[in-house]
Amino acid sequence: MGEQKAYSFFDDVCKVVDHAASHMDIHPGLLDQIKQCNSIYKFNFPLRNGDGTYQVIEGYRVQHSTHKLPVKGGIRYSSFVNEDEVKGLAALMTYKCALVNIPYGGAKGGVTIDPTKYTVDQLEKITRRYTSELIKKKFIGPAIDVPAPDYGTGSREMAWIVDTFEAFNPEVINAKGCVTGKPLSQHGIDGRTEATGMGVFIGIREAVSVKEDMDALGLTVGLSGKKIIVQGLGNVGYYSAKFLQEAGAKIIGIAEYNGGIWNEQGIDIEDIKAYQIQNKGFEGYKKGEFIADSKTLLTYPCDILIPAALENQVTSENANEIQARIIGEAANGPVTQDANNILLEKGVMIIPDMYLNAGGVTVSYFEWLKNLSRVSFGKLEKRYDMKKYEALLENIEKATGDSFSDEQKDLIVRGASERDLVNSGLEETMVTAYHHMNGVKKEKGIKDLRTAGFIVALERIAISYMDLGIFP
Repeated sequence: MGEQKAYSFFDDVCKVVDHAASHMDIHPGLLDQIKQCNSIYKFNFPLRNGDGTYQVIEGYRVQHSTHKLPVKGGIRYSSFVNEDEVKGLAALMTYKCALVNIPYGGAKGGVTIDPTKYTVDQLEKITRRYTSELIKKKFIGPAIDVPAPDYGTGSREMAWIVDTFEAFNPEVINAKGCVTGKPLSQHGIDGRTEATGMGVFIGIREAVSVKEDMDALGLTVGLSGKKIIVQGLGNVGYYSAKFLQEAGAKIIGIAEYNGGIWNEQGIDIEDIKAYQIQNKGFEGYKKGEFIADSKTLLTYPCDILIPAALENQVTSENANEIQARIIGEAANGPVTQDANNILLEKGVMIIPDMYLNAGGVTVSYFEWLKNLSRVSFGKLEKRYDMKKYEALLENIEKATGDSFSDEQKDLIVRGASERDLVNSGLEETMVTAYHHMNGVKKEKGIKDLRTAGFIVALERIAISYMDLGIFP
């Protein structure tokens, strides 16, 4: 027998694209162009340690599709980063942006390190050197390639990136737009921190609002009382769980890399997050059962399972044991293609990652627009709107003889803040994209939302190439 071929995340993504294309009339040459990565940049650089020794650091940046510019995609710091993973994630970004109608091509970057094993000074050196390598090859810039945070990185790393880019490019007036996910002090945008989690919440809320679909799953309409298990209580998992709990859902299980917690009566998200930060895990938490092998929590009974950690968490090995009726892919690629097929046969609804975690790139787009215009959303019109509404209320009071309470006045008169506008734009994007994708699923008579999402994305990307005259 021949040696078994190693799993490829990028190949998995391409298989889904091929499956979606089988439901379309698309030129084979165009399909090949869409699937392939336009540019792959792998590089190495030295890091000097405090004891005088050196370590060689491996970095990647992949630009999957330049059918629209700039390309967009996060930078992750993880010991699991490799070329195939970055290619797969870059490809997903292309289809994700097309599905939610954000005018970017897809990209992704990564550094093969475990960030928990490095000091802040070392991480700063790595980030600045990584950025300078991208600058050398023109793999970063507000009109070319705009990175963002991902697993293992955050606003701190984005601040180092923009500072390095500006040092190399002092004449670029839109330099702040070279990266998104920056701190507010560095011209970030209010609402970016919780954007991906907010998008996950909105996507799941829309999915459970469709009576026809919930009837087929044997579930009631709405979030109230839904039992949810979340894998990963980082930024995305925490905000997803927080918003879902506030909407009436019950978080009954949380899985982390160093153990999970289970309580069928519900877990208070703010309380467990505070405990996790203080104790570096869930062990010893008195308001639930500690589960040492946290991955088994994925197979516990619940209505909705939200993998919000890394890829390849639901595989052919555990897919048959999954008891959730809905899986919301908050992470990138948490369900393998083999597992996806098993779950579909079991009648499980999978809300695909390419849609569900698009909140981050959506609000990143708003941040990029803010940086290009160099003015905060709402800054020009907020006071004007407030004065206009005040005058309107005064006229209504005079005409009717009635008066509004101070609370009513505050609610009506208050002008929209940047966060209000960001959340409004995010909600519009996620709601529109979900119902379009779900409509295509039903129109084409296909089983799953993932295939429908890829059909929508492929149609939009194909039109871009055809309008350029590259393909007939």
